[in-house]
Amino acid sequence: MNLLLIRLIIFAVLFFAGLKLYRMYREWKLDREDADQASHQGGQMVRCAWCQVHLPENDALREKGEWFCSTDHRDKYLEERRRED
Repeated sequence: MNLLLIRLIIFAVLFFAGLKLYRMYREWKLDREDADQASHQGGQMVRCAWCQVHLPENDALREKGEWFCSTDHRDKYLEERRRED
């Protein structure tokens, strides 16, 4: 009877230790995923008015209410609009 009780106590301790380790691992994994997402976020995606390429707002240029991926595309777009007007 004593041997059965000792085995039950050992099993309970191992079970709760395993449960604690699993929770720690899951929390670590979620923290790591949140850090990865934060490092990959560059803001909202916007579209270049000239070439229609999407890029993060942080990397884009804004001129007269339009978004551009480079100064070259901005200049081409604005020159074309000047010609149309």
